[in-house]
Amino acid sequence: MVGMAMGAAAPELAAEFGRYGVTRVLSVPDPGLDAAPIAVLANAVAVAADHAGADTILVGGSTFGRDLTARLAIRWNAAVATGVIEARRDAGAIHVRRPVFGGRATETRRLEGPHFVLALRPHAFAVPPAAPTTPTVEVVAPPPVAPALSAPRRTSMEPAASGTGPSLGDASIVVSGGRGVRAAENFRLVEELAASLGAAVGASRAVTDAGWRPSSFQVGQTGRSVSPQLYVAVGISGAIQHLVGMLSSRVIVAINSDGSAPIFRVADYGIVGDLFQIVPALTAEIRRVRGLTP
Repeated sequence: MVGMAMGAAAPELAAEFGRYGVTRVLSVPDPGLDAAPIAVLANAVAVAADHAGADTILVGGSTFGRDLTARLAIRWNAAVATGVIEARRDAGAIHVRRPVFGGRATETRRLEGPHFVLALRPHAFAVPPAAPTTPTVEVVAPPPVAPALSAPRRTSMEPAASGTGPSLGDASIVVSGGRGVRAAENFRLVEELAASLGAAVGASRAVTDAGWRPSSFQVGQTGRSVSPQLYVAVGISGAIQHLVGMLSSRVIVAINSDGSAPIFRVADYGIVGDLFQIVPALTAEIRRVRGLTP
């Protein structure tokens, strides 16, 4: 397997590949790529893949990764798939499995062609065992770019408001709060539970619409899609718009006073009761077991 690192931090990123046993890394240490349009990056990736003699490119299924996948489909004449949770080769083709219809079904698709690009769903594949090695780094000159591709330039970037824990899109544990917390000041119960678990904090649309938390916290059809190992829904009834954003979570725990709430139909574990009693008790017990200070 060959890794690729681009931009000003390429040398440091190249070394990171060695933590996972990658023995060869193509490095394009061009600071100009840090703010380059996605079309320019896709061109660089395609040229590097051809240089390595590769026929398959794997990218993370983030917003950036999905955008890159779409560009590579054209630039590299590739068959592509996003949200991939399983892949296997078969006589010049690749069979992939991925969730569809908001996670309510899983499709198997056969990709054919000279090239393939797969955007892997976050947390769908186990982290490989640590096999530290020092990869061979091969510096690749940035390919020439047509002026039309370089016309758009990013002039600034402002991080979205987020909690103090892990990033919502990358976290292996997510704790989300809904309308059931009743008021903005009560949302601290969700945040304290998340902190005890080392989790990211999410919210339903009702919470962000009410202004209790910024829209960057929203999980659902019009917010972020997450697929953590553990998803804890606190005071969330489970409208379909929310479910499509978290249904692919490995384990779902629901805490709600309404035993007939739709969230319990998809939950692996459910607690019916008053969240204002359950959540503080759960947080305290988790902190005790983990040896965290009160």
